[in-house]
Amino acid sequence: MSHLQYTAKSHHLQWSMPQITKFCRTLYRNYCPDSIKYRRNIKLAKVFDESILVLLVIQAELGITSQRHFYKICRLISCGTLLERSRFNRRARQLIWIFQLIRQAMNGQIPSETVVIMDSFPLPLCQTIRNHRTKIFKEIADIGYNASKNMWFYGFKVHMLVTLSGYIINYVVTPASVHDIKAVQELLEGCKHSVILADLGCLSKELKEELAKRGYKLWTPVRRNMKGAKQWNDSKIAALRRTIETRFSKLCRKFNVEHTLSRDLTGFQLRIEQIVLSYNLDYFEIN
Repeated sequence: MSHLQYTAKSHHLQWSMPQITKFCRTLYRNYCPDSIKYRRNIKLAKVFDESILVLLVIQAELGITSQRHFYKICRLISCGTLLERSRFNRRARQLIWIFQLIRQAMNGQIPSETVVIMDSFPLPLCQTIRNHRTKIFKEIADIGYNASKNMWFYGFKVHMLVTLSGYIINYVVTPASVHDIKAVQELLEGCKHSVILADLGCLSKELKEELAKRGYKLWTPVRRNMKGAKQWNDSKIAALRRTIETRFSKLCRKFNVEHTLSRDLTGFQLRIEQIVLSYNLDYFEIN
C-alpha cells in the first residue's frame, strides 16, 4: 500500500486536484479507524468522507476564508451532486478529529534529532479601532499586545512548534493576552525533539530548569544588559530561530490564516486544522 515519506524539504504542493485527491485518500485509508470507514450504511452516503477531506484541503490551498463562497465553487465542480450546505458543514466539522489523527501520524515520521523552533503570532478578529466593542468570541478571546508589530489587538494568539525545515509539529491557540510561557507545556506535549529554540518571550530561568528535568534543552536570547549576553546570543542560532517567521509569513500570505470568518469554536478549529494539514503535505511524498 502507498505510504507517506517525509522529504525534509518542501516540494511546494500546488493546487492540483489529482495530486491532492491521491494524498487525501491515502491519508484517510491509512489512518482513519475501521469503525468509521466501514460504519453502518456508509455505502449509501451521497458524498464520502474522503471527498469532503479533499475539498477542505483544496479550500486551504486556495486561501478561501468564506465557507459560503467555497461551497458555491464546490457546487459548480460537483455539477449539483454535493450535499446541501448545512449538511456539508456538519459533515466537514465531524472530520476535525480525523485531521488530528492524520497530523499525529505524520509527526511520527519526523526525525527525533531535529531541532525545533517555538514562537507565536497574533490572530486578530477585528480592526484595532473595534477592539473594545466587538462581540466575536467575547467569552474566550480578549485584547493582547504584539511587540513585533507594535499593536494591541483583539482575538487569539497561535503558538506553534516548527522544525528547522518548516514542518509544523504542534500548535496551541490561546486568548491574545496569554503569555507565551503559559503555552509551552501544552505545546511540547508528546514532543520527541530535545533542542528547542525560542525568543525572548520564553526567557525564564524557572522554565528552563523545568524543561531540563524533562530532557529538553531550551535556548533563548538574553537581554543585552544581562551577564554573558555576547557569548550567549549566538548570531547563527538566532538566524536559525528566525526561520519560523518565514513560515508564519507563508501561512499568512498563501493560506490567509490571519483572516477567519468563523463565528464558533468548531468552525475555527476546523479552519486551523485544514491549514496545518495542507501546509504540512508539502513536506511529504507518496511512495
